Amino acid sequence: MAREVAERADIVPVLAEIFREHGFAGASLALITARTGLGKGSLYHFFPGGKEEMAAAVLADIDGWFEREIYVPLRAGEDADGARTSLAAMFTNVDAYFRSGRRSCLIGAFALGDTRGRFAVIIDGYFWRWQMALAGALARAGHASSPVDLAEEVLVGIQGAIVLAQARDDEDVFRREMARLRARCGLMA
Repeated sequence: MAREVAERADIVPVLAEIFREHGFAGASLALITARTGLGKGSLYHFFPGGKEEMAAAVLADIDGWFEREIYVPLRAGEDADGARTSLAAMFTNVDAYFRSGRRSCLIGAFALGDTRGRFAVIIDGYFWRWQMALAGALARAGHASSPVDLAEEVLVGIQGAIVLAQARDDEDVFRREMARLRARCGLMA
């Protein structure tokens, strides 16, 4: 039986998990209706553009969370102490968001497949804004030599740790890499 949903935003977290588990191509309309409990008519009421609009809504939701919880705080630390506090908060929030490596990065997954072309601007913007906000905080924290490169290293480390932790079914892989990256950024583990 179809369930009632008051707002489009109520469906987005469910859609995000479907796309995480099955990818864009694997998220069939039958799977989406089964998992959301909504009929096709209700889904098209909320998302007239179909699955592509659903994915865009999910990506926008993720982007909004990262803007609020990662990018804005990274940009906020005015001095070295504030920047280090922002960096520490980023690592804490990233760990929580990715559930210590047990939750995949949907934007990263979309970047790897055929889906990238559909959402290239969103995907590139997500990683670029994260890298630049992180580089700014690193520079303010005293990493003057090459904060953009270090920011890239941190993002590569986070993304790689997510993949390896899931591949090995071992969240300690993610935790160890996060500790190494914190130390690399001059923070205590």
